[in-house]
Amino acid sequence: MAQGTGSINSDYKDWEWSDDAGERARLLQSPSVETVPKNSESQGNGLGATSALGAVFIVVNAALGAGLLNFPAAFSMAGGVAAGIALQMCMLIFIIGGLVILAYCSQASNERTYQEVVWAVCGKVPGVLCEVAIAVYTFGTCIAFLIIIGDQEDKIIAALVKEPEEAGSSRWYTDRKFTISITAFLLILPLSIPKEIGFQKYASSLSVIGTWYVTAVIIIKYIWPDKELVPVEIPTSPSTWTAVFNAMPTICFGFQCHVSSVPVFNSMKQPEVKTWGAVVTAAMVIALFVYTGTGVCGFLTFGAGVEQDVLMSYPSNDIPVALARAFIILCVLTSYPILHFCGRAVLEGLWLRYTGVTVEEDVVRERRRRLLQTISWFLLTLLLALFIPDIGKVISVIGGLAACFIFVFPGLCLIQAKLSEIQETRAISWWAQVSYGVFMVTLGAFIFGQTTANAIFVDLTA
Repeated sequence: MAQGTGSINSDYKDWEWSDDAGERARLLQSPSVETVPKNSESQGNGLGATSALGAVFIVVNAALGAGLLNFPAAFSMAGGVAAGIALQMCMLIFIIGGLVILAYCSQASNERTYQEVVWAVCGKVPGVLCEVAIAVYTFGTCIAFLIIIGDQEDKIIAALVKEPEEAGSSRWYTDRKFTISITAFLLILPLSIPKEIGFQKYASSLSVIGTWYVTAVIIIKYIWPDKELVPVEIPTSPSTWTAVFNAMPTICFGFQCHVSSVPVFNSMKQPEVKTWGAVVTAAMVIALFVYTGTGVCGFLTFGAGVEQDVLMSYPSNDIPVALARAFIILCVLTSYPILHFCGRAVLEGLWLRYTGVTVEEDVVRERRRRLLQTISWFLLTLLLALFIPDIGKVISVIGGLAACFIFVFPGLCLIQAKLSEIQETRAISWWAQVSYGVFMVTLGAFIFGQTTANAIFVDLTA
């Protein structure tokens, strides 16, 4: 992707907004990333801390997560193994393309986070929409995390108290609403209040171990199934031609690492677009194998009857699966504060930008506002998680937003970046890149519209 000779949105700094706010909202930065200062003249001269191999694993870490649990159900919705794999492969082309576009625009605009790139390249309105989308996405993901905690605790408690799962528990302290609430208040809320999160790198390592273990368990359980497992119907084609689109939110949610990819790119020793293309291709191929292994084996084990959270399909007394549930709970407990921190940073950045208040002038009020934001965010996500027990309904909503981060905003950035180039003649490659950007925006808007409409009119009203 050739570098243009023109500047991107040169009037970007003329808007009335606080530069300090943008620096404070360094959100969704990958846990192991350390970048050089934004205005450093040495950017691109090898002062980053991350090697290409290290960047591969950081991007893999950013992509893999609790969304792994929903891939078997996505294969079921898509209509079988062939349809599920084909859908992933087609979307992977645009997922990798979006990551490369973001690196190109980050280099051209000299911005170091996702939302700052969108602000600089696309302008004020898309920038604000991007920040709002990130806040809503992180809010929805926090709800999904609490639902996952409830799902896994239900199964663990059922095994410990040795009560039939169908009968439910009669003890008040094993009630789902109580277990989610007590876990959230004792463990999640205290970790969410601090201004900075220093344990990110340890949480990331834990997430990697947990996701790989879950994948290994699901594959092993397919190869050596339990004797009491009865044969199930395995769909080989989608029920309708539109059914395959229902799997898109899960795939977008699973592969969405675009928001954290910009800081990763800028942390590299040699932040070059060509090198970055190889990094993200390798990372997405690794993620593809993990998601495909989980999706295929989980789907073939339970067929059309697979739960939205695949671990819920296994019996409570299965010890390896119980350990997988414990891993997932630990991953979610440490991931919730990180996602909340990211959403809070967006809200804080928007507040400072439009009030024009600097950090130094707002220290006392920042503490009160942070406490109010944290408690409000926590209580709202907890309340919604208690009354929306189906994680599939949440994924269908936030998966549409993930499509915006993967397709819409990178597509807009590419279009605007190419239009900003000063050229006497438009080469064929220029038109091809603009057309590609238009197609990405169209595809992303379609996925977002279709999944959001389906979530509102089918899932949330059911």
